[in-house]
Amino acid sequence: MCETCGCGEALTHALSHSDPHHDHPHAHPDHAHGDPFHGEHTHDGHTHLHPPSPARTVRVENDLLALNHALAEANRRWLQRYRIHAINLISSPGSGKTLLLEKTLRRLQGRIPTAVIVGDLQTDLDAQRLQGLGARVKQIETVNACHLDAERVSQVLPGVIDETTRLLFIENVGNLVCPAAFDLGESERVVLLSTPEGEDKPLKYPVPFVKASLVLVTKTDLIPHLTWKRDACLDALRQVNPAASVLELSALTGAGMDAWIRHLEQAVRQNG
Repeated sequence: MCETCGCGEALTHALSHSDPHHDHPHAHPDHAHGDPFHGEHTHDGHTHLHPPSPARTVRVENDLLALNHALAEANRRWLQRYRIHAINLISSPGSGKTLLLEKTLRRLQGRIPTAVIVGDLQTDLDAQRLQGLGARVKQIETVNACHLDAERVSQVLPGVIDETTRLLFIENVGNLVCPAAFDLGESERVVLLSTPEGEDKPLKYPVPFVKASLVLVTKTDLIPHLTWKRDACLDALRQVNPAASVLELSALTGAGMDAWIRHLEQAVRQNG
């Protein structure tokens, strides 16, 4: 986990602000891991800072992840209670998550009641793009955190979900590292891999792909203009997660979108 991204900032005050349905266990981590120093002393007019011991750093990170897990389980129970299928969308920046959601919401409009939570460090530009497409949309600005966490999601769930909602998309912050470590309470984790990123991304950043039930290979319309090799990409995915399903699509042209919509419809049906 990174030391300066603010990963632990939201988790340290989770007790007083999290889970509007109040069915998660309450626990406090020792402290956030954003402070790279835990002690200092002064002599001869000079202040000397001491980095934390590896054992303490690991324990604090484990505490934060344990608290996030508890909050994620509470989110999951709440979503299951209302029979909502929640999808955590993870990818690198620029892989096409927001365009995919735009096209998806247009197709689902009037068919499946849908809501969207959008995560970005700054601005509500993505949320603005998704407005008016038949879904309730809520933007989370993480400011200095490179991922969403269960506590932030729990805060906005009541404002974005209503009694008709059956499908929730959570568009995570564009990042293949930190978002992979934080369960949000989702029913399904879907990872996007765009063709311009190359074939070896799953080998370089395996964690999000290992935990994915579905990988969407996006921007297939660009293949004629790239040196991207389909077989090498699929082989890399199989090495990391042979159980994951793979769909290839282009949100721009619509190629492969029918299979994606069928996947969503089936997931909602199975959820009751």
